[in-house]
Amino acid sequence: MRPAVDVFSEWADIGKDEGMERGHTPAVQEILDAAFDAMPSESIERGFSAIDAGCGNGWVVRLFSRLENCSMALGVDGAESMVLRALEKDPEGKYFHANLSTWSPPEMVDLVHSMEVLYYLDDIPDFLNRVREEWLVSGGILAFGVDHYAENKDSLDWPEKVGVRMATHSEQEWASMIQQAGFEILKCFRAATNDNWAGTLSFIARRI
Repeated sequence: MRPAVDVFSEWADIGKDEGMERGHTPAVQEILDAAFDAMPSESIERGFSAIDAGCGNGWVVRLFSRLENCSMALGVDGAESMVLRALEKDPEGKYFHANLSTWSPPEMVDLVHSMEVLYYLDDIPDFLNRVREEWLVSGGILAFGVDHYAENKDSLDWPEKVGVRMATHSEQEWASMIQQAGFEILKCFRAATNDNWAGTLSFIARRI
């Protein structure tokens, strides 16, 4: 099994990042709509700040930056070529090449978003604890989605196909990890479902 960051760097080098962006957009839009609904009104009014964890080529950071009520958006990714792609597309953007499991942001934010990233981490509970303690302000929102989970049978052979370790958890196991890290789950749903796809397992949670 290879490190996921190496695989994603190679994908960025051959332009697969844009396909990932197109494929993930419908689910991410549903997740962000739910996150904004859950965000405290005062955060929206003063201008919310956000981090995209596992930002890829920066497309969600650019989406945030286009919103009038976004005061700051940061992207962080462990795949160096993905961060370079983000900076090519958005030279003025704030992107960090770093290990998600050890990185701390320059300041705490109102919203942490992540799409198709968390199951690659070596220690998901530790990461969730770090997000709560070092990334999010009190009452801040964690919004994320994963396509590889136990109930999505079509995803269970992905580790072997891609050659990358993926932690396989059920919806209940994800929920337990989130709650044990000190979050209140506000919404759990499947985003971008269709007749041929079980959907992205998505959580909106508030830092208690």
